[in-house]
Amino acid sequence: MNPQEKFWKSASMATILLALFLAVLSVKGIMSIGSTESDKQQSHTISVDGTGNAVAIPDIATISFTVTETAKTVAAAQTLAATKNNTTVAALKNAGIAEKDIQTTSYNINPHYEYQNSVCTANGICPPSKSIVTGYDVSQSTSIKAHDLTKVGDLLTLIGSNGVQNVSGPSFSVENPDTVQAEARAKAIDTAKAKADVLARALGVHIVRVASFSESGNAPYPIRFDMAVGVASSKAASVAPEISTGEQKVTSNVTITYDIE
Repeated sequence: MNPQEKFWKSASMATILLALFLAVLSVKGIMSIGSTESDKQQSHTISVDGTGNAVAIPDIATISFTVTETAKTVAAAQTLAATKNNTTVAALKNAGIAEKDIQTTSYNINPHYEYQNSVCTANGICPPSKSIVTGYDVSQSTSIKAHDLTKVGDLLTLIGSNGVQNVSGPSFSVENPDTVQAEARAKAIDTAKAKADVLARALGVHIVRVASFSESGNAPYPIRFDMAVGVASSKAASVAPEISTGEQKVTSNVTITYDIE
């Protein structure tokens, strides 16, 4: 090998070694940057919790009732049930319940059976017992919403005075639960912010921005009372029951993570 060939061979090896060296430096640099950024994210945040409460006062009462009548034919049972139901609904409308707040929730027709024992013959043969249809049950269920809670007791009495004997409710709820939930959330966030300010001053850092936010808690839920209303006496008017709506506590729990510097 002549001197010129030796020179170019040595130069090529040096170039390869230099490229490998630079590649190793680049990989180390990238890993160092990633580690630095990760450490920066972990060490430059603070997390705080906050709890807020708000009071939800129910403003809607839901009452459900079912009219059930029995007759020998479907048509006769339907007529009886429809008459009683329609009379009750008309009375509720006259009492101020809007058409949009009255809803039929179910309508059922079921045969009414009676089991009869068969008569044995003189030679001792006894046919099996059998069931026969003696009539039909027709039931119609209706649900109403009352926005004037002071009239709930009177509405229950009114339903009973029309001969309805199957009543459930009232169930109390909040028409706009999001408003109450937002109030509780705002209080929880204010509490968390105050904690973050105190913590930042103690650590000698400044809050930059919100990095993450999460919330848990409870929303307003219906409060239900079940009661039966009987037929009003023809000699004395029914006494309207006293209905108490109560109130609900709505809670919001938040966790806020802040970027700091």
